[in-house]
Amino acid sequence: MSRRRTLGTKKKVALLVSAAAVAGGGAFVLAGTSNAAQSPQTAAESTVCQGLATALGNNQRFIEGQRATPDAQSAARIANREAVIAQIKVQQKASGCAVGESAQGSQTAAGRPSQAATASAPAAQAPPAVNAASGQQVCNGSTVTLSGEAGAPAASSNQFPIGTKLKVTNLDNNKSTTVKVTSPSGSCALLNNAAFEQVREPGKFLIRRALIEKVG
Repeated sequence: MSRRRTLGTKKKVALLVSAAAVAGGGAFVLAGTSNAAQSPQTAAESTVCQGLATALGNNQRFIEGQRATPDAQSAARIANREAVIAQIKVQQKASGCAVGESAQGSQTAAGRPSQAATASAPAAQAPPAVNAASGQQVCNGSTVTLSGEAGAPAASSNQFPIGTKLKVTNLDNNKSTTVKVTSPSGSCALLNNAAFEQVREPGKFLIRRALIEKVG
């Protein structure tokens, strides 16, 4: 009787171990399925990711332009934009986007001035836009995104010199902001974080329907 009970106990232990192994395997499969379901989204799949990818691409192209035609301030500008890129990547991760994905905005379509040229002489590359009368619409068809830079509301541009006042209106919510251009960039109008918050729609990092006016 004692031997049978011992054998019975061993069988029970074996069954419990087998059950645990099966359960563990099931948990592994579930975990794998869950991770697959949470794979990062691309710019093509999400407007949030598209906006962040565009912002990242704009900053990367600006850095390329500064490296191609450096001046006395290029090192400082590059360091600033590299910090901005790092922050954008943090936002990409937090938003479930593919970290490091970059995209080109409509502002940088073929035929526009190169990054190297706009970085060194942003005011001279688009005479029609720079000479536009106050209140005139400019950069027709351009989308607007954020630069990722901190500070008081401001903009950067490859079309207008520093000091130019631009009014940017988000036609999807009729919100607008008027800001000064404080630095060159790779787009007609890039808003810094504070300015973009004044016109953005919740959860979006890209304004597809924008009205940009030169007001000063």
